[in-house]
Amino acid sequence: MSDDEERARRVAEVVRKTAVLELPGMAEIEVKSEQRYGEGGTFDLYVAAHAAPAPTVLFVYGFPDARFAQGLRKMGAYASWGRLLAASGMNAVAYSYVDPVRDLAALLGHVRENAGHLGIDRSRLGIWAASGNVPTALHLLMTQPPDTFRAAALLYGYMLDVPPAAEEFGIGAPARGRPVEDLPRLPLLVVRAGQDQTPLLNASLDAFVSAALARDLPLTVIN
Repeated sequence: MSDDEERARRVAEVVRKTAVLELPGMAEIEVKSEQRYGEGGTFDLYVAAHAAPAPTVLFVYGFPDARFAQGLRKMGAYASWGRLLAASGMNAVAYSYVDPVRDLAALLGHVRENAGHLGIDRSRLGIWAASGNVPTALHLLMTQPPDTFRAAALLYGYMLDVPPAAEEFGIGAPARGRPVEDLPRLPLLVVRAGQDQTPLLNASLDAFVSAALARDLPLTVIN
C-alpha cells in the first residue's frame, strides 16, 4: 500500500467514527435531509424527540477548503452528535456551504425566519463548533445581535488568535484581531484536549480562557 493509499485509508476511518455514547431512541430519530436554504445550500435537521418547538443547536463549520464544505456534516461524528442532541430533546442542524461566513449567516437567517415550520424555538438557539471550526463560531457570536444565542459549546479549537501556519491547513480566521470584549455575555462551554499536539492550539485556547475569565464571562472549561 502506497503512502497516499494509507493516508486515504486513515482519513476514511476518521470520517466513519461515531460518538461512543449512545442514548435510548437515537436510532429512531427523524432526520429531515437536504432541506434548502440561501442560494443553493442544504441542511439536515435532526428532529428533537420531544414536543416542538424545541431548542436547536447549529453545528458550525469554518474550513474554506471546498473538500470540507460538503462533507463535514456527513461525518460519523456529526451524524451521531445530531442524534444524541435530538434524543436529548434538542434539534440539531448540519449543513453544506461554499463560503463559511456568508452561508452560515444565510442559514441562521433561514432558520429564524422559518422557525415555526421547522419546529424550532428561535428564542433558544445554541451553537456547537469543534477544532478548526471554532474561529468561525466566535465570529458569528460577535456579529449577531447579543440575544441571538443562548449558549455556545467550543471544543478543542483555535480561538481568536489563529496562527498563520494553521491557515495553511485550511483553517479560517474571520475573528482574528477581535477582543474577547466583542463577545456577548452568554454561557460558554470550552473543551480543552490537554495532550493536543496541534501547534499553538492550546496556547490560543488558554489565552482565550484567561481573557474570558478576566472579563468574568459565564464560562465552563473541561480539560
